[in-house]
Amino acid sequence: MSKAKVAVLKTRPETVIDDYHRLMNLANYKEIIAPGTDTLIKLNLSWTKYFPSCSSQPWQLDGVLGAFKKDGYDLSRLFPVENKTVVTNPRQGFINNRWKPVLDRFGLPFIPLPEVEWTVHKFQSKLLKLNQIFPDGIEIPKMYIGKQIVHLPTVKTHGHSITTGAIKNAFGGLLKEVRHFAHEFIHEVLVDLLAMQREIHPSVLAVMDGTVCGNGAGPRTMIPVDGNVILASADQVAIDSVAARIMGFDPRKIPYLEMAAQAGFGVNDPAEIELVGDDVSGMNLGFEVARSLVIWGDQLIRKGPLKPLERLLLKSPLFFWAPLASNIYHDWIWYPTIGRARIRRFSTTPWGRLYEQYLAS
Repeated sequence: MSKAKVAVLKTRPETVIDDYHRLMNLANYKEIIAPGTDTLIKLNLSWTKYFPSCSSQPWQLDGVLGAFKKDGYDLSRLFPVENKTVVTNPRQGFINNRWKPVLDRFGLPFIPLPEVEWTVHKFQSKLLKLNQIFPDGIEIPKMYIGKQIVHLPTVKTHGHSITTGAIKNAFGGLLKEVRHFAHEFIHEVLVDLLAMQREIHPSVLAVMDGTVCGNGAGPRTMIPVDGNVILASADQVAIDSVAARIMGFDPRKIPYLEMAAQAGFGVNDPAEIELVGDDVSGMNLGFEVARSLVIWGDQLIRKGPLKPLERLLLKSPLFFWAPLASNIYHDWIWYPTIGRARIRRFSTTPWGRLYEQYLAS
């Protein structure tokens, strides 16, 4: 079996846009993403509000679109998209995370997935869990079928899946906001997403931002840490594996990565991954995964002692309490206190100053 290729570059704010262009060419992206073909640009929105390392960075989107433009791609065939959850608003997140001035400059619209047509798609692959979770059929955006896709995840931890990256970025696009039902079997579901993408996308590329990484209780309430790296690969398992090692985890001990590799969806063995670009083999940020109060409570109900109450609390009309509790904790308590202090510290860093240059419009 040939090695999987993952391109990695060390970067800094002054060069990050050009570095993204170089990174994508190191990953041979023109052999993966065919010119003249409709291509989804799948952004990552983990919070409607801006928090460093939480969602796709504006310079990440800027660098990727700039690479396509420099290399002569037809920008009118690029479709930037993002979905909602029960606690996020993609249109407001598009503004707060400062994607709008970037897309305006490139003349591209932002497409919130709740506003497009969805269809029940009959997948031929034998899925591990999703057919059981959604017995009436898996709804996906109709516009996804037959299009290439470029994922724009960030390097961060996650209270449900240990790490999150290229593979989990599909979770936010291929499933409706009711995807929270999949949290109980998150590792199996992430493997299912790889099978689904193989059926509907002619090609997949991930371009991951690790300029500012998220440590701790991801994907929101994290400690931002300067990583100063960016990554790209056509192998979603391999790029998530490399990102996991950079964070300080053994990717072979992360269930979804090992399950995906065993199912033949990519490479998780570091010895079988070819790194091109800069040497990050000794990089270890020493991250530790933690659970936010909301994820802790979610797991208590889905897999813990409150499991007998799951149907009443999460699968009945009483479910409204869960997103309300999440918003109260995240937006009204954590963000104005702990989060605001971390953002103030971030704003004094070079990456924080770069963020301020992407003025909201």
